[in-house]
Amino acid sequence: MKQPDVSWGAPRPERADAARNRQHLIATAREMLAELGPDRLTMDALAERSGLGKGTVFRRFGTRAGIFGALLDDGERAFQEQVLCGPPPLGPSAPPLDRLVAYGQARVRFLMEHQVIARAALDGRQPIPAGSQSPLSHTHIRMLLGQIDLGPADLDLLAIQLTAALDGPLLLYLSAATLTQSPQRFEQQLSDSWQDLVRRVCRP
Repeated sequence: MKQPDVSWGAPRPERADAARNRQHLIATAREMLAELGPDRLTMDALAERSGLGKGTVFRRFGTRAGIFGALLDDGERAFQEQVLCGPPPLGPSAPPLDRLVAYGQARVRFLMEHQVIARAALDGRQPIPAGSQSPLSHTHIRMLLGQIDLGPADLDLLAIQLTAALDGPLLLYLSAATLTQSPQRFEQQLSDSWQDLVRRVCRP
């Protein structure tokens, strides 16, 4: 069966100089995060390290949380590319059930890898924590459910419920000890649990 095309929209148009500044700031922020950790990645420090004015940094990110939000968004774009164009079973050409399992497992891995950034992206002015809901997840899961024979199931609500199982708060609200003492084992448990959930839900 031909896979339907899914698009999350083209990025907003950007002037060439603005695009260069954004890419430079994101790359610099990633370097600082790797070298110094999240606590020392501040607006002033990023402006100094990047060689750009503080006004440019503030216009681009707004707040310190905005830096981490931009890093998270940049990672999301790369993740989406893998889903849309990467090799199966995450990418196209695999059976929909296999893709659904692979998607959730890849999403768990993404969230584990980005949990420090996601925590730092929290902004108290926002009612919903950063990274708590991905339009990609809901759209993609709903598409795959539509390709599986689930009888009279309400696919829209089922997609919402499965998306909730991959929401960022699952990791944001777990204790730091849980995430740092044995992250690989915890990631494997989450991946196995997702696979079990999906295969039970989609059982003929």
